[in-house]
Amino acid sequence: MELMHKPSLSAFFRFILSLCVSVLGGLLFTAIHTPIPWLLGPMVFMLLGSQVVKLQLLWPTSIRDYGILIVGYSIGLSLTADALQGILHQLPVMLLMTLLLIGLCTLTAYIASKLTDFDFPSLLVGSIPGGLSQMVSLAEEMKSINLTLVTFLQVTRLILIVFCVPFLVFSPWIDGAAGATADTQAAQAASWMNLFPEILLYGPLCVGGAWVARKLRFPTAFMLGPMIVMCAIHLTTTMQTSPLPSSLLNISQLMIGSHVGLMLRPQHLQRKTQTITLAVLSSVLLIAGSLGLSYVLMQLFSLSAATSLLSMAPGGMDQMSIMAHEVNANLSVVSGYQLFRILFIFFIVSSVLKLLLTHMLKKKEERVHSSRF
Repeated sequence: MELMHKPSLSAFFRFILSLCVSVLGGLLFTAIHTPIPWLLGPMVFMLLGSQVVKLQLLWPTSIRDYGILIVGYSIGLSLTADALQGILHQLPVMLLMTLLLIGLCTLTAYIASKLTDFDFPSLLVGSIPGGLSQMVSLAEEMKSINLTLVTFLQVTRLILIVFCVPFLVFSPWIDGAAGATADTQAAQAASWMNLFPEILLYGPLCVGGAWVARKLRFPTAFMLGPMIVMCAIHLTTTMQTSPLPSSLLNISQLMIGSHVGLMLRPQHLQRKTQTITLAVLSSVLLIAGSLGLSYVLMQLFSLSAATSLLSMAPGGMDQMSIMAHEVNANLSVVSGYQLFRILFIFFIVSSVLKLLLTHMLKKKEERVHSSRF
């Protein structure tokens, strides 16, 4: 008897179905008053729709990229001369905090390698925060590394952090809700009409900046390009720049959250229970370590608890910046710490890891070869 296959939907209808699922998630999470509903709602509903209901969902990466571009524009508005001077003042602490966070990831990966059957190199690459695309690319280059494990660890950490951090920020200990009220009023005051006619110039410039950054192989190019463009406009001209309306920021959250929800694919794992347990525990430990480092940061610079936590949270820069905007945290500080970590991982950590892992693989091959003779 021939197996019955589920009929495949066309790409267009799969996208329309995905859009409906995402909007439904955003509306429901708005109705029940969850933090950043238009990021979490689409993310959760896309995850459940693809993994539990088994819907044939599709969310093109290009849509996610343009959602990130909108966030990059918003961050660029916050990078004034005073904000950049403050970031430069904190560079030594940014380096120290980044090294401590990477050190915690290395320790976690080492302990996990001793308690499980997974190898240390794969666990290490899967644990480094803030560089999902870079770490996956590194895993693809190193044939000895378990690419499926690395991708799952990175994606699980990202999803857990994107889901957990908003509730931490809005908890009574951090009280991001107070800042969110003021920020919501400011966002509502901003209108679509205030964007014109300047947006007719800024929009194409930001898109061009994103494409140039991608051609130059910058990390998170669709965020970094618009950030640089808007920052340059701020610093070199007297042109008017208007804040983005809340509805446009909600759309960007949906564009990003929908993509994140489809990234998790546990069906590709070989040892599902062990891998999922490891991914969740290591992510929880990383969040706890970030909380500790954020407390230190808060004491050093008298930052708000929300700003400190979002600066240290090992999630994606776009998601943390969205949360910073929602709770009226210091967006320039949050983006400064997140950007520094991304660049440090992209230019330094990736190269060091590649050399280290190549050396470890060579030593392992030498031991295997010597044991045969």
